[in-house]
Amino acid sequence: MAVKIRLKRIGTKKKSYYRVVVMDARKPRDGRAIEEVGIFQPLVKDEDKQIRLKDERIHYWLSQGAIPTGTVQRLFTKSGLKIEPKNKKPRKVKAGNEVAQ
Repeated sequence: MAVKIRLKRIGTKKKSYYRVVVMDARKPRDGRAIEEVGIFQPLVKDEDKQIRLKDERIHYWLSQGAIPTGTVQRLFTKSGLKIEPKNKKPRKVKAGNEVAQ
């Protein structure tokens, strides 16, 4: 099961806010979540109150293999949450395409 940390839209038209949730990647955007790990309110003027996250639960889910979406990753950085990037495979360089030094 592919688990993602993503946003779930809540609220009325033009007054939306979002829950940061852990979900199965195959579920719809506003479907049933496994766990709610935070709230994002973009319409709040005070930037300190826009994002509220449960740091311990986020680190737990990341250790279990959950993948944050791009938007959620930016929210983590904005809120100051330190996340170690996954080890990416090194890119293969084709012969003849080396950078000249």
